[in-house]
Amino acid sequence: MQDPKAQPEGMQRVAAALQAAGHPHAPQLLDDAARTAQQAADALGVQVGQIAKSIIFRRRSDDVAVLVITSGDRRVDEKKVDALVGKTGRADADFVKARTGFSIGGVSPVAHATPPVVLIDRELFRFDEIWAAAGHPHAVFRLRPQDLAKLTGNAPVADVVQADA
Repeated sequence: MQDPKAQPEGMQRVAAALQAAGHPHAPQLLDDAARTAQQAADALGVQVGQIAKSIIFRRRSDDVAVLVITSGDRRVDEKKVDALVGKTGRADADFVKARTGFSIGGVSPVAHATPPVVLIDRELFRFDEIWAAAGHPHAVFRLRPQDLAKLTGNAPVADVVQADA
């Protein structure tokens, strides 16, 4: 086991949040970056759908971050998100870093600098085990889809993805 102090700061925040929540799996560092769902799936030897992507939007009415945790093989339908949380827009890298404390490619579903509005994609529940970013582009942690609700303060599970084309 590597020295936790040697871990990137974002990964340390995620590890502390998971430990405080009693989550059984600590973050782990991958040899290569997992900035995309496909890269993460390849590194872990799992299906791309088992990667829980954390997508950040910017709610226009109050400038709050909206976190959509979606299955790696799906695309978020912004109209469905807007219907649930109000009109949103794209979040640039500076907004993502300021609101979450994480850089794009390493946004975790937990341990955000400022608590976001959270929606969980119901498509994640197709799997018994999923993986999420852990605060750094090389860091991930294992969980079950139902763990997301507990870890995110009982965020709602919703249909937030585009229909299969």
